[in-house]
Amino acid sequence: MRPEALDRLRGSDLIVHCGDVGAPAVLDALRALATVRAVRGNNDRGPWARELPTSDVIEVGSHVLYVIHDVGDLDLEPAAARFTAVLSGHSHRPLVEERGGVLFVNPGSAGPRRFSLPVAVAQLVLSSGRCDARIIELGAATAT
Repeated sequence: MRPEALDRLRGSDLIVHCGDVGAPAVLDALRALATVRAVRGNNDRGPWARELPTSDVIEVGSHVLYVIHDVGDLDLEPAAARFTAVLSGHSHRPLVEERGGVLFVNPGSAGPRRFSLPVAVAQLVLSSGRCDARIIELGAATAT
């Protein structure tokens, strides 16, 4: 886990990891900052990884978040399930996009650079009636 990622995540109420954790030490570092919920990615192997679910539903106040590593494996209709957001990883391409009233967020990758993709994390801000997300490129001065 990049130190600048940990710096950006400091002060979070909850950290959600969308898979491809890589090693248990990553989860330990995140747990030192906040409560962590994580799903298993296709690159997560070994006994520690088998303990991670393949998907998760997280309730935060009036918001319901669905976490899955590969959004291509989504086997339900998020709007019908009344999810506020779908959080995924796998492609490592940062994304914030609304689809049918549901916010889809891929934070990208805060670990080793993948291809020519930016190194990034996402911040989700949940308030009464609102769910906003932004991508924070690590080493960059701006967020999108």
